[in-house]
Amino acid sequence: MPLPTRYRPPVRQVPHIPDVGVCPQGRVVITEGVTDRHGTDTPRPVSRREFPGVHCGSRGAECLECPPVELIFVRHGLPERVETDDGSPADPPLSEIGRAQAEAAGRWLAEEGLHAVYSSPLRRAFQTAEPIAAAQDLEIVVRDGISEFDRHSDSYIPMEELKATDYERWRALVQGGYNMSTDDPTEFQRLVVATVEQIIESHRGQRVAVVCHGGVINAYFAHVLGREPGDIFFCDVGYTSISRIAAASTGQRSLVSLNERAHLRGM
Repeated sequence: MPLPTRYRPPVRQVPHIPDVGVCPQGRVVITEGVTDRHGTDTPRPVSRREFPGVHCGSRGAECLECPPVELIFVRHGLPERVETDDGSPADPPLSEIGRAQAEAAGRWLAEEGLHAVYSSPLRRAFQTAEPIAAAQDLEIVVRDGISEFDRHSDSYIPMEELKATDYERWRALVQGGYNMSTDDPTEFQRLVVATVEQIIESHRGQRVAVVCHGGVINAYFAHVLGREPGDIFFCDVGYTSISRIAAASTGQRSLVSLNERAHLRGM
């Protein structure tokens, strides 16, 4: 009588998956094309020790162990009021108060262990980013896609001043009343979201500061919260306030905090 043949499950194999980047901490991935005991290709968690050729960043692979990207959004400090005579875009520097706010933000974030600091090219944002980057010996990376919606305007009036002196104009702005000197709200939000997502993709498992503007922060957070496209203003973001998003490799984006201002106490 022949002895029963011992069942041997199929050898699990992973097809060739082109590498498009290596996650520094990805030890467990979910990958396509892994054959289960029934001979069926079924996505499932696998170990890099089991399949050393597959890692987070491979096509069809997704990291399950990487910590999420922590995005730390910082609005710029209080700028000076600027109105140009020739119609050129206003690009105000920080005021004396704004510089003090930026220094306070730099001290507050000094222990965060940042991997990168991104900034809008506008002066008020870049000058705010300088003490944050200097405290951690980092270079500032400039991205046009996180500039403010009024980047082409020939005047810059701080919002609280505008509210006090021209309430109707302030109300129109916060309710989405754009004009020729401002970006279309839907297109503006699309550009902001695309730029932030590129930053996330470049910094898997890392902590990144994004120094930008109230409109930019509203636009991205409105996207995360699922608001209608273009309906971006929902929060009064304070000068040098800190707001955080956790960006998982699964594509999930979670609001961690909004408008932290503890570093501004006493100012």
